[in-house]
Amino acid sequence: MPEFIVEWLNQNDIFTAMTLMEYWDGLVTTVHLVFLSLIIGLVVAVPLAILRTVKNPFVSGPIWLYTYLFRGTPLLIQLYIIYYGVAQIHGIQDSFWWEIFREPLYPALLAFTLNTAAYTTEIIRGAIVATPHGEIEAAKAYGMNWFLRMRRIILPSAARRAVQAYANEVIFMLHASAIASVVTIVDLTGAARNIYSRFYAPFEAFIFVALCYMALTFLLVFAFRKLEKRLLRHQRPVSS
Repeated sequence: MPEFIVEWLNQNDIFTAMTLMEYWDGLVTTVHLVFLSLIIGLVVAVPLAILRTVKNPFVSGPIWLYTYLFRGTPLLIQLYIIYYGVAQIHGIQDSFWWEIFREPLYPALLAFTLNTAAYTTEIIRGAIVATPHGEIEAAKAYGMNWFLRMRRIILPSAARRAVQAYANEVIFMLHASAIASVVTIVDLTGAARNIYSRFYAPFEAFIFVALCYMALTFLLVFAFRKLEKRLLRHQRPVSS
């Protein structure tokens, strides 16, 4: 085989390996960003949802305002405000916080966390409010206090009702994470943009990334179906 053909094949192998490595790094960044924002958002949302059900407007009012603002504005705008707005806060560039927020990953993580926490708060609140009154009365009859009722009766019951809606929120956050590339984060979409600009192949670059998002979505759907079956196993008929 002529040497120039061998060199051309070797160069193609190198380009292919570099391209796949860039996609892999983007996939890791996407999963890392989405996973952290969902975990932190869920931890924040559970107590906010409980407080959201309190009848005192001074307690539930600020939480309602927070959820209203973050559910009523686009995630992209929230990301821009946090990414570009933090640098405008007086004195922050002279503090240790600037070492954190100068990296685009952390403003994006903060924006995604606040956004998903707002949606998750309302999902869990709705599930808590929908708890059958009979279950609460039965718990009171057993002498359970408010904390024990919430921990052993209301929250487990709400989790079973909220799992489907929360699955949609997780998938939404996975798809919405594509906007992270607008603040120079090289996630899956950012990797596709880099490869497109390098090889001028938009269809190959973005179709491959679309397939990656589809594969991740199918994995999430499968995992939540398994979780839903496990949480609702008590409703299955008992085989004789």
